[in-house]
Amino acid sequence: MNTEELKTFIFLSKVKNFTLAAGKMGIAQSTVTNRVSELEKEVGKRLFTRGSKSVKLTEEGKIFLGYAERIIELQETSIEEMNAASAYTRKFSIGAINATYECYVRPFIEKCLRDNNETSIRLTLGHSLDLIQLLQDNVLDLVFSSVPLKKTGFVCEVFDSDRLVLVTGKGANEYPEGITQDRLTHIPYLMCNFALSDVGAFIRSLFPENYVFRLEVDNSSKLFPFLEQGLGYSFLPYKLIRAELKSGRLEEVPLRDFSAPRVMTYLIYRQGYNAQKFLQNRFDDEEEQ
Repeated sequence: MNTEELKTFIFLSKVKNFTLAAGKMGIAQSTVTNRVSELEKEVGKRLFTRGSKSVKLTEEGKIFLGYAERIIELQETSIEEMNAASAYTRKFSIGAINATYECYVRPFIEKCLRDNNETSIRLTLGHSLDLIQLLQDNVLDLVFSSVPLKKTGFVCEVFDSDRLVLVTGKGANEYPEGITQDRLTHIPYLMCNFALSDVGAFIRSLFPENYVFRLEVDNSSKLFPFLEQGLGYSFLPYKLIRAELKSGRLEEVPLRDFSAPRVMTYLIYRQGYNAQKFLQNRFDDEEEQ
């Protein structure tokens, strides 16, 4: 199989139409058809089921899609690294969940960009499990994850421990003396999906199964505008919103009859990788949490 076949397969899986895929890619429809057919011959499985106007992935196609995307990612990463080798003496490929990026990784990148011209940084933001997979595929050097990795050949250490706080907009707090757990389903809760982390499981456990939240997003910083307008409440890591708390844009809601778990961030890298090259540049935060 070649990369053009893989790229065509990936694109077709997204648009689900041969004619549309051909038009968007600037090639003949017959080329799209031939590339997919050749790929199916090579893998020995049907990757798409064809309809009159659209196609959809088979179960085998869904499995193969993840591998195809990783193959293309590896190819592009290797080319980027070879191009960067001659221009930069220090290179970091970093993966981070959103909250950790805002608190730690962004300040580090800003420091690197200000202080020297010899460092190249490749940043990937995403969910913990996706980032861990990219680390195992050698696409990333370091990953900041809310989920630990226990696997031979990798180092997983606690990078940070933060507290989880319930917040809302200044002046919108209906529970200045604190909220009890049974009242959580009575407030407009804005849900940030922390996926498979312990924090995510804790928040989900506070609400009935299949509970419909007023808003649900997968990026915690995207909640800020809604919270600041007093449109709801949300649990967030303290360090992520401490500036908003200090400025008065957000207000913490005390918890009365229950407590929240710590927000753990793990730094994961391959054994033998010199993580100190990165850690020596981190901003140590001595502020009380």
